[in-house]
Amino acid sequence: MSELFKNKVLLITGGTGSFGNAVLKKFLDSDLKEIRIFSRDEKKQDDMRKKYNNSKIKFYIGDVRDINSVDNVMQGVDFIFHAAALKQVPSCEFFPIEAVKTNILGTQNVLTSAVNHGIKKIICLSTDKAAYPINAMGMSKALMEKVIIAKSKTIPNNETVICLTRYGNVMGSRGSVIPLFYSLLEQNKPLTLTNPDMTRYMMTLEDAVNLVVYAFEHGKQGELFVQKAPAATIQTLAEAICKYKNKKLNTRIIGTRHGEKDYEVLVTREEMLRAVDLGEYYKVVSDDRDLNYDKYFVEGVSHIEKITDYNSNNTKRLDVDGVIKLLIKMGEVE
Repeated sequence: MSELFKNKVLLITGGTGSFGNAVLKKFLDSDLKEIRIFSRDEKKQDDMRKKYNNSKIKFYIGDVRDINSVDNVMQGVDFIFHAAALKQVPSCEFFPIEAVKTNILGTQNVLTSAVNHGIKKIICLSTDKAAYPINAMGMSKALMEKVIIAKSKTIPNNETVICLTRYGNVMGSRGSVIPLFYSLLEQNKPLTLTNPDMTRYMMTLEDAVNLVVYAFEHGKQGELFVQKAPAATIQTLAEAICKYKNKKLNTRIIGTRHGEKDYEVLVTREEMLRAVDLGEYYKVVSDDRDLNYDKYFVEGVSHIEKITDYNSNNTKRLDVDGVIKLLIKMGEVE
Protein backbone atom coordinates (compact mmCIF):
# COMPACT_ATOMS: atom_id res chain seq x y z
CA MET A 1 0.00 0.00 0.00
CA SER A 2 1.18 3.50 -0.85
CA GLU A 3 3.17 5.46 1.73
CA LEU A 4 0.81 8.34 0.91
CA PHE A 5 -1.81 6.76 3.15
CA LYS A 6 0.38 6.36 6.22
CA ASN A 7 -1.23 7.83 9.36
CA LYS A 8 -3.88 9.56 7.25
CA VAL A 9 -7.67 9.71 7.54
CA LEU A 10 -9.69 8.43 4.57
CA LEU A 11 -13.37 9.31 4.10
CA ILE A 12 -15.59 7.14 1.89
CA THR A 13 -18.92 8.73 1.00
CA GLY A 14 -21.57 6.15 0.27
CA GLY A 15 -19.24 3.83 2.14
CA THR A 16 -21.81 1.14 2.98
CA GLY A 17 -22.10 0.06 -0.66
CA SER A 18 -20.24 -2.65 -2.54
CA PHE A 19 -17.32 -0.32 -3.28
CA GLY A 20 -16.99 0.79 0.35
CA ASN A 21 -16.88 -2.81 1.55
CA ALA A 22 -14.24 -3.67 -1.06
CA VAL A 23 -12.11 -0.69 0.02
CA LEU A 24 -12.33 -1.78 3.65
CA LYS A 25 -11.14 -5.27 2.81
CA LYS A 26 -8.14 -3.80 1.00
CA PHE A 27 -7.29 -1.02 3.46
CA LEU A 28 -8.07 -2.35 6.92
CA ASP A 29 -4.56 -3.74 7.34
CA SER A 30 -2.92 -0.66 5.83
CA ASP A 31 -1.16 2.18 7.65
CA LEU A 32 -4.23 4.40 7.48
CA LYS A 33 -4.99 5.92 10.84
CA GLU A 34 -8.75 6.01 10.33
CA ILE A 35 -11.39 5.13 7.73
CA ARG A 36 -14.65 7.07 7.93
CA ILE A 37 -17.82 5.59 6.45
CA PHE A 38 -20.38 8.26 5.58
CA SER A 39 -23.88 7.21 4.50
CA ARG A 40 -27.56 7.64 5.32
CA ASP A 41 -28.36 3.96 5.96
CA GLU A 42 -27.96 3.13 9.67
CA LYS A 43 -28.89 -0.53 9.13
CA LYS A 44 -26.04 -1.08 6.64
CA GLN A 45 -23.67 0.80 8.94
CA ASP A 46 -24.66 -1.42 11.85
CA ASP A 47 -24.13 -4.52 9.70
CA MET A 48 -20.66 -3.28 8.75
CA ARG A 49 -19.80 -2.39 12.33
CA LYS A 50 -20.57 -5.96 13.41
CA LYS A 51 -18.94 -7.54 10.37
CA TYR A 52 -15.56 -5.80 10.67
CA ASN A 53 -15.45 -5.04 14.40
CA ASN A 54 -12.48 -2.75 13.92
CA SER A 55 -11.84 0.46 15.87
CA LYS A 56 -10.08 1.98 12.83
CA ILE A 57 -13.49 2.34 11.16
CA LYS A 58 -15.67 5.28 12.21
CA PHE A 59 -19.30 5.54 11.09
CA TYR A 60 -21.07 8.82 10.33
CA ILE A 61 -24.78 9.11 9.55
CA GLY A 62 -25.47 11.82 7.00
CA ASP A 63 -26.43 12.61 3.43
CA VAL A 64 -24.38 14.28 0.70
CA ARG A 65 -27.50 16.32 -0.09
CA ASP A 66 -27.09 18.08 3.29
CA ILE A 67 -23.90 20.12 3.33
CA ASN A 68 -24.11 20.52 7.12
CA SER A 69 -23.80 16.76 7.62
CA VAL A 70 -21.00 16.70 5.04
CA ASP A 71 -19.18 19.46 6.93
CA ASN A 72 -19.57 17.40 10.11
CA VAL A 73 -17.59 14.46 8.73
CA MET A 74 -14.82 16.51 7.09
CA GLN A 75 -12.97 17.61 10.21
CA GLY A 76 -9.49 16.07 10.19
CA VAL A 77 -9.92 14.17 6.89
CA ASP A 78 -6.95 13.94 4.51
CA PHE A 79 -8.40 12.10 1.49
CA ILE A 80 -11.84 11.27 0.07
CA PHE A 81 -13.19 8.49 -2.13
CA HIS A 82 -16.55 9.90 -3.26
CA ALA A 83 -18.81 6.94 -4.06
CA ALA A 84 -22.20 8.20 -2.83
CA ALA A 85 -24.69 8.06 -5.68
CA LEU A 86 -28.02 6.88 -6.97
CA LYS A 87 -26.93 4.16 -9.39
CA GLN A 88 -30.00 2.18 -10.42
CA VAL A 89 -31.13 3.07 -13.95
CA PRO A 90 -34.87 2.33 -13.42
CA SER A 91 -35.20 4.28 -10.15
CA CYS A 92 -33.43 7.30 -11.67
CA GLU A 93 -35.75 7.12 -14.71
CA PHE A 94 -38.79 7.38 -12.45
CA PHE A 95 -37.24 9.90 -10.03
CA PRO A 96 -34.74 11.96 -12.08
CA ILE A 97 -34.79 14.92 -9.69
CA GLU A 98 -33.63 12.58 -6.90
CA ALA A 99 -30.67 11.62 -9.11
CA VAL A 100 -29.94 15.33 -9.60
CA LYS A 101 -30.04 15.97 -5.85
CA THR A 102 -27.64 13.14 -4.97
CA ASN A 103 -25.36 12.74 -7.98
CA ILE A 104 -24.97 16.40 -8.99
CA LEU A 105 -25.83 18.64 -6.04
CA GLY A 106 -24.53 16.09 -3.53
CA THR A 107 -21.19 15.98 -5.34
CA GLN A 108 -21.07 19.77 -5.36
CA ASN A 109 -21.60 19.74 -1.58
CA VAL A 110 -18.78 17.23 -1.08
CA LEU A 111 -16.38 19.25 -3.24
CA THR A 112 -17.29 22.59 -1.64
CA SER A 113 -16.87 21.21 1.87
CA ALA A 114 -13.64 19.41 0.95
CA VAL A 115 -12.05 22.55 -0.47
CA ASN A 116 -13.18 24.59 2.55
CA HIS A 117 -11.62 22.00 4.89
CA GLY A 118 -8.34 21.78 2.98
CA ILE A 119 -8.73 18.14 1.94
CA LYS A 120 -5.63 17.11 -0.01
CA LYS A 121 -7.13 14.82 -2.66
CA ILE A 122 -10.55 13.55 -3.78
CA ILE A 123 -11.22 10.66 -6.14
CA CYS A 124 -14.77 10.76 -7.51
CA LEU A 125 -16.39 7.64 -8.93
CA SER A 126 -18.33 7.83 -12.19
CA THR A 127 -19.77 5.34 -14.65
CA ASP A 128 -19.60 4.41 -18.32
CA LYS A 129 -23.23 5.50 -18.53
CA ALA A 130 -22.00 9.10 -18.25
CA ALA A 131 -20.41 8.79 -21.72
CA TYR A 132 -23.02 9.63 -24.37
CA PRO A 133 -25.77 9.26 -21.75
CA ILE A 134 -29.29 8.19 -22.72
CA ASN A 135 -30.82 7.64 -19.27
CA ALA A 136 -31.33 9.87 -16.24
CA MET A 137 -28.68 8.07 -14.19
CA GLY A 138 -26.07 8.55 -16.91
CA MET A 139 -27.12 12.15 -17.51
CA SER A 140 -26.84 12.99 -13.82
CA LYS A 141 -23.41 11.34 -13.67
CA ALA A 142 -22.32 13.21 -16.82
CA LEU A 143 -23.29 16.51 -15.18
CA MET A 144 -21.57 15.36 -11.99
CA GLU A 145 -18.39 14.98 -14.04
CA LYS A 146 -18.85 18.50 -15.46
CA VAL A 147 -19.27 19.86 -11.92
CA ILE A 148 -16.05 18.12 -10.87
CA ILE A 149 -14.01 19.34 -13.85
CA ALA A 150 -15.32 22.89 -13.46
CA LYS A 151 -14.52 22.88 -9.75
CA SER A 152 -11.01 21.55 -10.41
CA LYS A 153 -10.26 24.65 -12.50
CA THR A 154 -11.10 27.08 -9.69
CA ILE A 155 -8.96 25.74 -6.81
CA PRO A 156 -6.09 28.10 -6.00
CA ASN A 157 -2.59 26.55 -6.11
CA ASN A 158 -4.13 23.07 -6.46
CA GLU A 159 -4.49 22.93 -2.69
CA THR A 160 -7.16 20.27 -3.19
CA VAL A 161 -6.67 17.87 -6.12
CA ILE A 162 -9.81 16.36 -7.65
CA CYS A 163 -9.66 13.36 -9.99
CA LEU A 164 -12.25 11.12 -11.63
CA THR A 165 -12.54 7.42 -12.32
CA ARG A 166 -15.09 5.97 -14.69
CA TYR A 167 -15.79 2.27 -14.91
CA GLY A 168 -18.27 -0.15 -16.41
CA ASN A 169 -20.36 -2.87 -14.81
CA VAL A 170 -18.78 -4.04 -11.57
CA MET A 171 -19.30 -7.79 -11.31
CA GLY A 172 -21.30 -8.86 -8.30
CA SER A 173 -22.04 -5.34 -7.06
CA ARG A 174 -25.35 -4.78 -5.31
CA GLY A 175 -28.25 -4.60 -7.76
CA SER A 176 -26.25 -5.84 -10.77
CA VAL A 177 -27.09 -8.70 -13.13
CA ILE A 178 -24.82 -11.43 -11.71
CA PRO A 179 -26.51 -11.62 -8.27
CA LEU A 180 -29.83 -11.64 -10.16
CA PHE A 181 -28.72 -14.57 -12.33
CA TYR A 182 -27.45 -16.45 -9.27
CA SER A 183 -30.80 -15.93 -7.54
CA LEU A 184 -32.77 -17.10 -10.58
CA LEU A 185 -30.64 -20.24 -10.81
CA GLU A 186 -31.29 -21.05 -7.14
CA GLN A 187 -35.02 -20.74 -7.81
CA ASN A 188 -34.72 -22.91 -10.95
CA LYS A 189 -36.09 -20.06 -13.04
CA PRO A 190 -34.84 -19.09 -16.52
CA LEU A 191 -32.20 -16.36 -16.75
CA THR A 192 -33.83 -13.20 -18.12
CA LEU A 193 -31.81 -11.73 -20.98
CA THR A 194 -32.59 -8.32 -22.42
CA ASN A 195 -30.63 -8.64 -25.67
CA PRO A 196 -28.25 -11.64 -25.91
CA ASP A 197 -25.85 -9.65 -28.14
CA MET A 198 -25.65 -6.67 -25.76
CA THR A 199 -22.09 -6.17 -24.52
CA ARG A 200 -20.96 -4.98 -21.10
CA TYR A 201 -17.57 -4.40 -19.51
CA MET A 202 -16.56 -7.01 -16.96
CA MET A 203 -14.72 -5.61 -13.94
CA THR A 204 -14.38 -7.11 -10.49
CA LEU A 205 -14.75 -5.01 -7.35
CA GLU A 206 -11.01 -5.49 -6.82
CA ASP A 207 -10.40 -3.95 -10.25
CA ALA A 208 -12.61 -0.99 -9.32
CA VAL A 209 -10.72 -0.38 -6.08
CA ASN A 210 -7.35 -0.72 -7.85
CA LEU A 211 -8.44 1.86 -10.42
CA VAL A 212 -9.34 4.34 -7.67
CA VAL A 213 -6.03 3.70 -5.88
CA TYR A 214 -4.13 4.18 -9.16
CA ALA A 215 -5.93 7.49 -9.76
CA PHE A 216 -5.14 8.52 -6.19
CA GLU A 217 -1.43 7.74 -6.55
CA HIS A 218 -0.91 9.18 -10.04
CA GLY A 219 -3.75 11.62 -10.77
CA LYS A 220 -3.30 15.33 -11.28
CA GLN A 221 -5.91 18.05 -11.19
CA GLY A 222 -9.03 17.29 -13.24
CA GLU A 223 -7.78 14.03 -14.77
CA LEU A 224 -10.05 11.10 -15.60
CA PHE A 225 -8.91 7.47 -15.38
CA VAL A 226 -10.49 4.35 -16.88
CA GLN A 227 -9.38 0.74 -16.84
CA LYS A 228 -9.12 -1.11 -20.14
CA ALA A 229 -11.60 -3.73 -19.01
CA PRO A 230 -12.62 -6.71 -21.14
CA ALA A 231 -16.26 -7.18 -22.16
CA ALA A 232 -18.68 -9.99 -22.85
CA THR A 233 -22.12 -10.40 -24.36
CA ILE A 234 -25.02 -11.03 -22.02
CA GLN A 235 -25.45 -14.43 -23.69
CA THR A 236 -21.82 -15.35 -22.92
CA LEU A 237 -22.27 -14.19 -19.32
CA ALA A 238 -25.37 -16.37 -18.92
CA GLU A 239 -23.60 -19.40 -20.41
CA ALA A 240 -20.58 -18.83 -18.18
CA ILE A 241 -22.66 -18.56 -15.01
CA CYS A 242 -24.56 -21.76 -15.83
CA LYS A 243 -21.34 -23.64 -16.56
CA TYR A 244 -19.70 -22.24 -13.41
CA LYS A 245 -22.69 -23.27 -11.28
CA ASN A 246 -23.02 -26.61 -13.11
CA LYS A 247 -26.58 -25.79 -14.18
CA LYS A 248 -28.36 -26.36 -17.48
CA LEU A 249 -28.65 -23.19 -19.59
CA ASN A 250 -32.22 -21.90 -19.54
CA THR A 251 -32.87 -18.36 -20.72
CA ARG A 252 -35.81 -16.12 -21.56
CA ILE A 253 -35.49 -13.05 -23.80
CA ILE A 254 -37.34 -10.09 -22.29
CA GLY A 255 -36.12 -7.34 -24.65
CA THR A 256 -34.04 -4.21 -24.10
CA ARG A 257 -35.29 -2.22 -21.14
CA HIS A 258 -35.99 1.49 -21.09
CA GLY A 259 -32.76 3.51 -20.86
CA GLU A 260 -30.40 0.67 -21.89
CA LYS A 261 -27.76 0.73 -24.63
CA ASP A 262 -26.55 -2.14 -26.81
CA TYR A 263 -23.00 -1.33 -25.68
CA GLU A 264 -21.32 1.04 -23.24
CA VAL A 265 -18.64 3.66 -23.87
CA LEU A 266 -15.82 4.26 -21.37
CA VAL A 267 -13.95 6.97 -23.29
CA THR A 268 -15.80 9.11 -25.82
CA ARG A 269 -14.36 9.98 -29.20
CA GLU A 270 -13.92 13.58 -28.07
CA GLU A 271 -12.06 12.46 -24.93
CA MET A 272 -9.79 10.14 -26.93
CA LEU A 273 -8.22 13.33 -28.35
CA ARG A 274 -6.86 14.02 -24.86
CA ALA A 275 -6.35 10.41 -23.76
CA VAL A 276 -2.96 9.02 -22.74
CA ASP A 277 -2.49 5.26 -23.13
CA LEU A 278 -0.95 3.98 -19.89
CA GLY A 279 -1.08 0.30 -20.81
CA GLU A 280 -3.63 -1.03 -18.36
CA TYR A 281 -5.43 2.31 -18.12
CA TYR A 282 -6.39 5.36 -20.15
CA LYS A 283 -5.85 8.80 -18.63
CA VAL A 284 -7.90 11.67 -20.03
CA VAL A 285 -6.17 14.97 -19.39
CA SER A 286 -8.31 17.97 -18.52
CA ASP A 287 -8.42 20.52 -21.34
CA ASP A 288 -6.81 23.92 -20.88
CA ARG A 289 -9.85 26.07 -21.56
CA ASP A 290 -10.56 28.68 -18.94
CA LEU A 291 -13.06 31.45 -18.38
CA ASN A 292 -11.87 33.11 -21.59
CA TYR A 293 -14.98 32.07 -23.50
CA ASP A 294 -13.44 33.09 -26.82
CA LYS A 295 -11.46 29.81 -26.84
CA TYR A 296 -14.72 27.90 -27.13
CA PHE A 297 -15.53 29.65 -30.41
CA VAL A 298 -12.19 30.11 -32.21
CA GLU A 299 -10.25 26.93 -31.33
CA GLY A 300 -11.55 23.77 -32.97
CA VAL A 301 -10.25 20.24 -33.55
CA SER A 302 -9.48 18.77 -36.93
CA HIS A 303 -9.75 15.11 -37.98
CA ILE A 304 -11.93 14.14 -35.01
CA GLU A 305 -14.04 12.10 -37.41
CA LYS A 306 -11.08 9.68 -37.76
CA ILE A 307 -11.03 8.90 -34.04
CA THR A 308 -13.13 6.13 -32.48
CA ASP A 309 -14.40 5.92 -28.93
CA TYR A 310 -13.37 3.15 -26.54
CA ASN A 311 -16.39 0.94 -25.94
CA SER A 312 -17.52 -2.53 -24.91
CA ASN A 313 -17.79 -3.59 -28.56
CA ASN A 314 -14.18 -2.78 -29.52
CA THR A 315 -12.41 -3.80 -26.31
CA LYS A 316 -11.10 -7.31 -25.63
CA ARG A 317 -14.00 -9.80 -25.88
CA LEU A 318 -14.21 -12.62 -23.34
CA ASP A 319 -15.42 -16.12 -24.11
CA VAL A 320 -17.24 -18.37 -21.63
CA ASP A 321 -14.06 -19.64 -19.99
CA GLY A 322 -12.71 -16.09 -19.75
CA VAL A 323 -15.83 -14.97 -17.90
CA ILE A 324 -15.63 -17.98 -15.58
CA LYS A 325 -12.10 -16.96 -14.60
CA LEU A 326 -13.46 -13.56 -13.55
CA LEU A 327 -16.37 -15.18 -11.69
CA ILE A 328 -13.85 -17.23 -9.71
CA LYS A 329 -11.76 -14.11 -9.05
CA MET A 330 -14.88 -12.23 -8.01
CA GLY A 331 -15.78 -14.79 -5.35
CA GLU A 332 -19.06 -14.74 -3.46
CA VAL A 333 -21.64 -12.01 -4.03
CA GLU A 334 -23.77 -10.30 -1.41
